[in-house]
Amino acid sequence: MDKNYIIFDFDGTLADTLELAFDIYNGIAQEYGCNPARKEDRELLKTRKPQEVLMSYGITRLKLFSLLLRIRKELATHIPDVNPAKDIIPALRDIKNAGFSMGILTSNSARNVSMFLKVNNLSDTFDFIYSGKNYFGKAMVIRRLLDHEKISPESVIYVGDETRDVEASRKAGIRVIAVRWGLSPMEALAATHPDQIAETPKELLPCVRRIYEDNIPGKPW
Repeated sequence: MDKNYIIFDFDGTLADTLELAFDIYNGIAQEYGCNPARKEDRELLKTRKPQEVLMSYGITRLKLFSLLLRIRKELATHIPDVNPAKDIIPALRDIKNAGFSMGILTSNSARNVSMFLKVNNLSDTFDFIYSGKNYFGKAMVIRRLLDHEKISPESVIYVGDETRDVEASRKAGIRVIAVRWGLSPMEALAATHPDQIAETPKELLPCVRRIYEDNIPGKPW
């Protein structure tokens, strides 16, 4: 039987990087001719499309590319200060101990993610880190990951915190668990109809099991 994989989004799902990314952005926004992000504006990301929010800050597509590169570079110097999502570490170990293989898909740099895992003693928890840019949509990145790691769509569940994670997983033909502790609010997540919604990290393993129960005859737990 093929291995059963759980692939995690990084920013917002595993690591609480949003506030730090905003702080870094505000420190460099003026250099790029962009408007700073006010604290009250940050909630807009939970109710509006990212493109709309970016436009309100004066961030064009061209500026976005440069800004992301700069933010990732700055983020690398702050990795020791990035907190894991609350209660995610024991939840990850529960999934690993249950016999599942785990990976990370991120638009962040693999180096940043590796440093985060090392700082939090999680390096041996994940089988791979795949860093991919979303120029042609996240579904394309997911397909490339599956091809690179030789994983069949039937053998994988994606875990993410945004509505686009659910939508991309659907397009890529894989199952998906949406989590409540990240960027998108519950109402928006539910509207995209993920296979499961995890309210807390503790619910991840039960969600994984419910998805696999009716589809995989040889259970790894």
